[in-house]
Amino acid sequence: MRILALERDVPGAADDAYTAELLRAEALRAWQLYQDGIVRELYFRADRTEAVILLECAGVDEAQAALQTLPLVQAGLVAFECIPLKAYPGFERLFAANTR
Repeated sequence: MRILALERDVPGAADDAYTAELLRAEALRAWQLYQDGIVRELYFRADRTEAVILLECAGVDEAQAALQTLPLVQAGLVAFECIPLKAYPGFERLFAANTR
C-alpha cells in the first residue's frame, strides 16, 4: 500500500537542535529506508522546509514504525501525518459499457 507522509514541526523544537550530525544521520537513515524499498519518493515542499515522503508499506502502522526510525523524529523535532492512498477508480468510467 502507498502511504503519503507529510512532515510537520513539533511545537517548541529549537532551531539549534538541528545539528549537522543529526541532519547527516537523518539523510543516512532516509537513504537506508529508500534502499530497503520502504521510501519510494522523497521531496521537500517548495513553499517551506518540510518533507513529503511516499512510502510502500503494508499499512499506516508499518509506515509510522518506519518513520519512527528517523533521527529527527526520535529527537522529537518533527512528526509525520500518514495518509493511506488507493488507486483512482474513475478511469473505469472510460471503459464501462454504454448503459443508455
